[in-house]
Amino acid sequence: MRAWWIAALVAAAGLLGLPAAAAAGGWATVSLSSTPDGLGPGDPWNVELTILQHGRTPLDGLEPSITLTNGATGNTKHVVAKPAGQPGVYEARAVFPDAGRWTYAIDDGFSRVHDYPAVTIGGEGASAPAAARSDDGFPWTALLASLLAGLAAAVLALTLRRRRDRPALG
Repeated sequence: MRAWWIAALVAAAGLLGLPAAAAAGGWATVSLSSTPDGLGPGDPWNVELTILQHGRTPLDGLEPSITLTNGATGNTKHVVAKPAGQPGVYEARAVFPDAGRWTYAIDDGFSRVHDYPAVTIGGEGASAPAAARSDDGFPWTALLASLLAGLAAAVLALTLRRRRDRPALG
C-alpha cells in the first residue's frame, strides 16, 4: 500500500473519528433555578440544579457542588448539593460571606465544571435578580481540537503525497 494512502487514512480518522468520540457520551447540561444576582453578603442563595445528560436525560446519583470565589481576595467557599427528590434535580444553599465581585462554578459531578458570569454581592454594584442561566455543556473545545487535528493530518497526507509524486532529480 502506498504511503500517501496510509496518511490519507490517518487524516480520515482524525476528521471523522475524533469529533464523534468527543461528543459520544460524557457531557451534561446544568440549569439553575436562580442566580445569585442581587444578593447581599450573608444572604442565602437557595438554588436548584437540574443536571441532564446530553441536555435530555436526568442524571441521578451524582454529587454536584458549587464553588464560590471572591475575585479580590481569593476567598473560596465550597457547597455540596443534595438530591431534591426529583430525577436530576439537586438543591444547595450557598452564602457569599463578603461583599465584592464573586465568580461561581458548578461541578456537575458527571463530566465537568460549568463556569458562570461573575456577580457583584452587596454594595452599589449589585444588580437586580436575573433569569436563571443554563450552560449547554457540549464539549466545544474538544470538538474544535479534534477538527484541528484532522485538518493537520490531512495537510500531512497531502504533503507526503506531493513528495512521493515528485520526479527524481539527476
